[in-house]
Amino acid sequence: MFEEDLIMREVRDLPFNPLTSSPEDLEQIGYKRITDGKIKEGLKHLIKAAKGYEEVGKLMDAARIYKYVGISLLNKSKTPEKARPFLLKSACMYLDLIEEEIERPEINLTKLEDFCLNVLEIFTLLNDEKNLKKYTREFAVMYEDLGNAYIDSDDIESAIAAYETAYRYYKFIGNIDGVRITAERLIDLYGKLAEHYLENEQYKEAGDTFFRLSYFVKDLFDYDSHFIEILDTAGKNYERASKEAYAEGDLDQTTERLLKAEYAYLLARNFNRAKLIGLNVSRMLYQLVSNYRSRGKFEKVGDKLLQLAEALIGLGKIEDGLEIYRTALEESKGKIDYKVEIRTAILRYLAAKKKDTSILERVEQIEFYSKRADYLKALEIAEKMINEYPELKEIKNKLYRAEGITTD
Repeated sequence: MFEEDLIMREVRDLPFNPLTSSPEDLEQIGYKRITDGKIKEGLKHLIKAAKGYEEVGKLMDAARIYKYVGISLLNKSKTPEKARPFLLKSACMYLDLIEEEIERPEINLTKLEDFCLNVLEIFTLLNDEKNLKKYTREFAVMYEDLGNAYIDSDDIESAIAAYETAYRYYKFIGNIDGVRITAERLIDLYGKLAEHYLENEQYKEAGDTFFRLSYFVKDLFDYDSHFIEILDTAGKNYERASKEAYAEGDLDQTTERLLKAEYAYLLARNFNRAKLIGLNVSRMLYQLVSNYRSRGKFEKVGDKLLQLAEALIGLGKIEDGLEIYRTALEESKGKIDYKVEIRTAILRYLAAKKKDTSILERVEQIEFYSKRADYLKALEIAEKMINEYPELKEIKNKLYRAEGITTD
């Protein structure tokens, strides 16, 4: 399926010394040497470990270590010459792993996506624009074909996962037709899924589906009445779901669903409804925090404080929200996912106020990496966004102060 570039073939037979120990032992020794500051010696052991893994057919381990070695050399020298062979060898192995995975009777989409992302990350590190675009395009086509196959076998959830990945890759290379086609298919699939949830009175799931559906409607219609209507519908379903949770005495779920309703209405620019929901959920969250503290459930206090901060930001009370956020960080000892979530809330608030889909595009990227628990990457994107908007300068300074970062 994939052509092997000459530049990749040249690293197929890199010379390595024979192994004197198992690859697992060599890997452990290598990392230990690096930790002890003996970086050159450590990398040599890791290269031997990678070669050993390769010889016994453990390509995932070999690819992982070659990539680590390449990145280490890249960080050390700041030039790709020494790192390039190891990174390309890693990319070759990930491509082999992709080939193997798509030939399986049951494809593991999580593994497949991880292999693809590793290939693209390597070409990004090498500033190899040609191969980055080439393989992004090939992966997009591959995922679109997978989506079609899943549709034929009535596997809707897998089809959605495949089309979403194809959509993301088409968007990355600016393939407008690819984005439009996959967005249309996703709108159709998410629409059917939403109908199913409504028929079964699964309002929380319906709210999640409508909220996700809005992303693809946005790509076809921009921030117009179609987009707003879908988000307003998401808000209504979250409200119904919150009433069910409240009737069951589940205040934890009640507040989570109301917070989602607040932001759905906010993005739908139904500001009056968003304000009403926001005030209601804020009061409930204050009570829940006090309740959890009095009962000694301190592990839940940080999460609920963060939700309270988000609710206040949705109301436009950003300074108050950031003060609560500071307390949430103290309670949780500075969890990085909190830092991502608070920035996402600020950016969503700004997107609603400015009616700006470009901000929501970046929020999608933040969410993608958050779902993969890659919070460092998600935070990097969010931080860049916060710095791009002059109107967020004062908010940024207050955000940093809440996080204990001094600003000039």
